[in-house]
Amino acid sequence: MMDRRENEAESSPRRRGQGKLEAHVLSVLKDAVEPVPVAWVQERLGGDLAYTTVITILTRLHGKGAVERERAGRSFVWTAVADEAGLAALRMRKVLDAETDRQAVLASFVTALSPHDELLLRELLAGEPGEPGEGDR
Repeated sequence: MMDRRENEAESSPRRRGQGKLEAHVLSVLKDAVEPVPVAWVQERLGGDLAYTTVITILTRLHGKGAVERERAGRSFVWTAVADEAGLAALRMRKVLDAETDRQAVLASFVTALSPHDELLLRELLAGEPGEPGEGDR
């Protein structure tokens, strides 16, 4: 027998995870050539999200430091200051900041990396050539 949540999940439209939705909003904002209002973002997201949902996502991203906002009349216009990789880094930093033993968390993280990721991390820390995004600086 199906419980109520399973039944609702089958009858409701496909739900996206918060992280995926935030990443999608960021990618839309990155396409903007100037600060944009919520309605602009909502329209480019495909229109299936409520205006208030888009505001909530933008407000959360603002709280995470991934977007900036400035007053425009009685509302705000929004600008992305981080990309998807920057958003992931912000989430990782938040998790790390919540732990009391940073050294243990970092040591556990590093020892669980694949050999390729470990080499990449070493190169990034050393600032060696071949660093991803090197030409972006």
